[in-house]
Amino acid sequence: MSELSKLPNVGKVLEQNLIKVGIDTPEKLREIGAKEAFMRIRLSVDSGACLHMLYGLQGAALGINDTLLSDEIKQDLRTFFKSL
Repeated sequence: MSELSKLPNVGKVLEQNLIKVGIDTPEKLREIGAKEAFMRIRLSVDSGACLHMLYGLQGAALGINDTLLSDEIKQDLRTFFKSL
């Protein structure tokens, strides 16, 4: 178990995926950002990574539950996801 597991929205699977793509601390996740972390996971670990994972990553980076993300942030993440 790493420090990542202490973040909101980060369960065992997401924690393992983040570590596999070189993101092994909360600081690295915040530095890299949710979108880049999501792209790394989608390209090298889980090609089926979904929008909910992206929401979870953004919430984790902000230190909040993904259900508390603002509508503006969710819309930005949906637009990003649809562009992939």
